[in-house]
Amino acid sequence: MKVPVLFLYVKPSQKHKSLKMAEAHQAVAFQFTVTPDGIDLRLSHEALKQIYLSGLHSWKKKFIRFKNGVITGVYPASPSSWLIVVVGVMSTMYAKIDPSLGIIAKINRTLDTTGYMSSQTKNIVSGVLFGTGLWVALIITMRYSLKVLLSYHGWMFAEHGKMSRATRIWMCMVKIFSGRKPMLYSFQTSLPRLPVPAVKDTVNRYLESVRPLMKDEDFKRMTALAQDFAVNLGPRLQWYLKLKSWWATNYVSDWWEEYVYLRGRGPLMVNSNYYAMDLLYVIPTHLQAARAGNGIHAILLYRHKLDREEIKPILLLGSTVPLCSAQWERMFNTCRIPGEETDTIQHLRDSKHIVVFHKGRYFKVWLYHDGRLLKPREIEQQIQRILDDPSEPQAGEAKLAALTAGERVPWAKCRQAYFGRGKNKQSLDAVEKAAFFVTLDETEQGYREEDPDASMDSYAKSLLHGRCSDRWFDKSFTFIVFKNGKMGMNAEHSWADAPVVGHLWEYVMSTDCFQLGYAEDGHCKGDTNPNIPYPTRLQWDIPEECQDVIETSLNTANILASDVDFHSFPFHAFGKGLIKKCRTSPDAFVQLALQLAHYKDMGKFCLTYEASMTRLFREGRTETVRSCSSESCNFVLAMVDPTQTVKQKLRLFKIASEKHQHLYRLAMTGSGIDRHLFCLYVVSKYLAVDSPFLKEVLSEPWRLSTSQTPQQQVELFDLERNPEYVSSGGGFGPVADDGYGVSYILVGENLINFHISSKFSSPETDSHRFGKHLKQAMNDIMALFGFSSNSRKEFH
Repeated sequence: MKVPVLFLYVKPSQKHKSLKMAEAHQAVAFQFTVTPDGIDLRLSHEALKQIYLSGLHSWKKKFIRFKNGVITGVYPASPSSWLIVVVGVMSTMYAKIDPSLGIIAKINRTLDTTGYMSSQTKNIVSGVLFGTGLWVALIITMRYSLKVLLSYHGWMFAEHGKMSRATRIWMCMVKIFSGRKPMLYSFQTSLPRLPVPAVKDTVNRYLESVRPLMKDEDFKRMTALAQDFAVNLGPRLQWYLKLKSWWATNYVSDWWEEYVYLRGRGPLMVNSNYYAMDLLYVIPTHLQAARAGNGIHAILLYRHKLDREEIKPILLLGSTVPLCSAQWERMFNTCRIPGEETDTIQHLRDSKHIVVFHKGRYFKVWLYHDGRLLKPREIEQQIQRILDDPSEPQAGEAKLAALTAGERVPWAKCRQAYFGRGKNKQSLDAVEKAAFFVTLDETEQGYREEDPDASMDSYAKSLLHGRCSDRWFDKSFTFIVFKNGKMGMNAEHSWADAPVVGHLWEYVMSTDCFQLGYAEDGHCKGDTNPNIPYPTRLQWDIPEECQDVIETSLNTANILASDVDFHSFPFHAFGKGLIKKCRTSPDAFVQLALQLAHYKDMGKFCLTYEASMTRLFREGRTETVRSCSSESCNFVLAMVDPTQTVKQKLRLFKIASEKHQHLYRLAMTGSGIDRHLFCLYVVSKYLAVDSPFLKEVLSEPWRLSTSQTPQQQVELFDLERNPEYVSSGGGFGPVADDGYGVSYILVGENLINFHISSKFSSPETDSHRFGKHLKQAMNDIMALFGFSSNSRKEFH
């Protein structure tokens, strides 16, 4: 009788059955046969080797995490500095000098009561204990000093290009206390907490922001509500908020994640998730499997650097001021889990597989073999095996991911009823616990010179929602590879904001093209490996009742997706290089162009959202810059008034630009409006008190929602040598049903990519019409500075 004790194999398709059966025999770690002579035990050395290497890999990761925890824990000092301090203390002791002012003698007398140590041993132990205490005190002092220094933000409000002597001294002090060679999380404990602004200051800034948007009577009514709130209810709510700010690491972030993201019951697709595009012009290979191989490997190299904390923290002001790195922690091995009232975020320390979707089927692909990461050519081989697999989807499998695209409550109930046990639970666990999700899309996408508008619009919509059932919208991100080799990413929003995903994506694109590269025939470099087991088909048993829920979710998602009107285009006329020649902020320039374009499009002004970051503070995320100000409105009205001279328009532009920059700096330094009012509103709900002022403020729609995608690793692309390797940026869906969503990225010196979204169902909006107004507004503002189209070409 032969009994397989450990069998790591799933039934193969007929095409590969004989090959896989040989692999299955190798996968049996050991088997035994019972005979009259006893037990005949046979060991599989290959299987035991894989088990050993897998365990070794896990222990290496644990050791690295422990080592990094120690290094980060003592930063800005280093572990070796402990030895220096202790040796220094011991040296002074042997020189008959007491550096402790009597503390070492007290430790010595305390140790004397034990009676187990000799006099010399007591002296050594006393010196080591005092040296260790002194070392810890120095670390705490340096860390607190750095936190105090980083609480200063006066440098941000200085005139551009000018730096005071005080700021230079401050920069030197920050660098002295910052230590050497910081790791990704080294600065976390030294970052200051997000301050809570005074209620009256926030209320006054709010009233200033809505003044140009309200009629006189409405503004008087709102002013009365605001002043009553600032005097009566506001201080009471503020007391609780102050209490939270002293206790919690960040008084906004946990509530923002829970109430803005996780408690939302509507679809994530379009409404919350966002996307990132590939390089605009370049497709390094047209082989889908090869592009997936390099792309997946590049993502895993980034994860490797992240696990080792080798990614450098983002530093501003000449590599001086650190930004918070907390959002990187949940980039991989993360999934949003649906609940009836609120979702949760599931994050694992590690995951050794990915799940790949192709033609309605799900495949589990292991990322390691022989204790090492799969090479690009080996991953390409695995992807090609999936592409060549002729098997059909199981009942309900093809549209299963539509559950993540629809309403959250039906998905939560369905998950609890049908995916809590058996093969469905195992397969769903494989998806949710994967490092990330991969979609091999059957369409061809990307920029086509013969039809740039339609091709980019189709590309954007495909990344944003696809077919509504071919992306797992709950995963931290879905990596998408199209049939023609173009790639992209769809990211879930609750765990992190776009700049963090953008940092990963910049690394992936540059590593794919400049480090990994491709062979002349378009395949990944390297050799295939026939010993690697085939990808495993995930098995499902989806009952008809669940299939009905899937169809309902798909219908909901299809209605939402078909309503999205997208216009994505590159703006070539000029870029930030020429804007800086005008001695103005590129972001302010674009924001004022958006205000002008919106006014020409709608004939009115609207509440405008521009995303700013608060990562100067620990666990900071975003704040709102209310870009529509009285100053911007005055400039826009002057631009559409033929009686105004160029000089008058320029003067108003500069005033509006400086105002915008001031508002942006206030938001970055913790003096924004909206997050403070949001938290006061949450406190009011906990206290069960009603505030007409807060209720009205938080119900105001953002009909123009904007965001700039920052380029954070410009050195990776070297656009002077590789001018065609420009990023396309990314975008998001419209926030309001009757409004626009606009994302933009300033690439190099001469290109700006725009992504405009709206809804077909709104009779007021049209993304292509807005795009035309935006191009015209950009050119009209640049013309104020005397740059004609010919002079712009010369600048290029």
